[in-house]
Amino acid sequence: MNLRSALLIALFTAVTSFAFAQKSEQLKIDWPDEYKWQIGSDQETQEQHMIELVPGNETVEKWTILGTMISIKNVQNVPMNVATNLMFEQAKKRAIEPKITIIERNDDAKHPWIIFKIEAASFNDDPNPESQLYYIIQGNTSLYTNLVAIKEKALSKAFVDKWAKTFKKSELVYQ
Repeated sequence: MNLRSALLIALFTAVTSFAFAQKSEQLKIDWPDEYKWQIGSDQETQEQHMIELVPGNETVEKWTILGTMISIKNVQNVPMNVATNLMFEQAKKRAIEPKITIIERNDDAKHPWIIFKIEAASFNDDPNPESQLYYIIQGNTSLYTNLVAIKEKALSKAFVDKWAKTFKKSELVYQ
C-alpha cells in the first residue's frame, strides 16, 4: 500500500467516524394511546423545536388536553430550579395567582430532571382555568421542557400520578 492510499483510507475513516458520531439527541416520550394523539403544531427554529399534541378529534385552538414538547437546543447545565422558576415566572405574567407545586426531582441523575405542576383558576385574558404538569430534563445537548395541560383549576392526584409515570419512562435517544 502506498502513502497516498494509506492517507485516503485514513481520511475516509476519519470522515465516516465523524459523520456517525454526529447523532442528534431527542427525548422520546410514549404518549398514552387512549387519546389518539395527533400533531397540532410543529415549529422549529435554530434555537428550539416545539411540538403540540392534541387528541385526534381536537385542535390546538379547541382542546380538552394538550401535550407540549419543547427542545431548547444547545442549552446545557441548567439547574432544575432555574428552569422551574422560568416557567413559573411566565405563568405569573399570564395567570391570576397561579400556584406551583414540586412533585419530584432528581438533581443528581446523569440527566437532572424535575416534575412540577402549575395550577391557575383563571388568566388575564381568559376566565377559564388551566393547569399543567411539567417535566423538564437536561440532555447532553439540549434542555427538554414537556407538559400536559387540562382546562381545570387543579390537577387530581390520579392525573399527576399517571403523567408523572409517563414522563419518567421517557428516554433520551440518539439517531
